[in-house]
Amino acid sequence: MEKITTTAKKPKGGARPGAGRKKDGRNQLSVGGLLEMLEIKAGGKPYEELLVNDFLLARQNNDSQLIIKYHNLILNKVMTNMAKIEVTDSSDTIEAKKVAFAEALAKLTGLSKE
Repeated sequence: MEKITTTAKKPKGGARPGAGRKKDGRNQLSVGGLLEMLEIKAGGKPYEELLVNDFLLARQNNDSQLIIKYHNLILNKVMTNMAKIEVTDSSDTIEAKKVAFAEALAKLTGLSKE
């Protein structure tokens, strides 16, 4: 007598019962929350003040490796916010842009340039 066996194939991919984040589950950290907690634990001192104090302490101790890390932090994070490009147009440039815009709009809409 021959034995017949069948195996049910398990589905691949797709949603699975019980998978994923629970509806009320919020285990994500927020930057604001971290900074608030840090300020509370540091006796009301804001993070910026702590950062400056730690940087000055590293300089005072001549810890060159730590000083370099602080400089990198400051240059990478702070300087990117300070880098601005200011563009000023002369009145001739503005007038030329107005004419070019009017011409392009006229071509698109089929209206006269005036």
